[in-house]
Amino acid sequence: MNEKGIIDQLHHEDAWRLFRILAEFVDGFEVLSKIDVPLVSVFGSARFGEDHPAYQMAYELGRKLVEAGFGVVTGGGPGVMEAANRGAFEAGGVSVGLNIQLPHEQKPNPYQTHALAFRYFFVRKVMFVRYAHGFVILPGGFGTLDELTEVLVLIQTEKVHRFPLVALGRDYWRGLKGWIEGVLLKEGAIDPADAELLELADDPDEAVARIRAYGARAGS
Repeated sequence: MNEKGIIDQLHHEDAWRLFRILAEFVDGFEVLSKIDVPLVSVFGSARFGEDHPAYQMAYELGRKLVEAGFGVVTGGGPGVMEAANRGAFEAGGVSVGLNIQLPHEQKPNPYQTHALAFRYFFVRKVMFVRYAHGFVILPGGFGTLDELTEVLVLIQTEKVHRFPLVALGRDYWRGLKGWIEGVLLKEGAIDPADAELLELADDPDEAVARIRAYGARAGS
């Protein structure tokens, strides 16, 4: 096949890809829009097992969010995601998993009342944000940092409401918070109000209290 033929084939594939993208948006909107409790998106590492403190913290967070009247949304995978889903599921609440298809396939955890599968990261990111009334970030790696900064930008640019964004595990996140305040703010890369967008918390009770407090203010 010559160069023109290859380009034409790629253009043809792109046209069909648009339908797959649209179908993922439709599926996500259809499922999530029908959930009748406010949702909180929880991010964190897939690598931490049941013996890791972050797993235990995420489990407690999921349970306490449900007890406070919220549902939980995670990426649907293992580790911290599984723990938060498990806490919500075992508390009898809404436990959503936004699963992603990867070359080394991510195995969905079994603690999901609503499970969606996505091929495209950017569609999945929209679903994390579109129906969320708050965000909790637990210890994690590059993927967690990507999700954290995505939410920070959306709140900063007022593309979403200023919902609570809580980093759970003060010792883990203290260095990042210090860099935001000591470098980004000091150099003028962000405004003082931007430096306050990320809140630190030490335990699930504190994180849930901040999300509930925002809901109370918004409803008043």
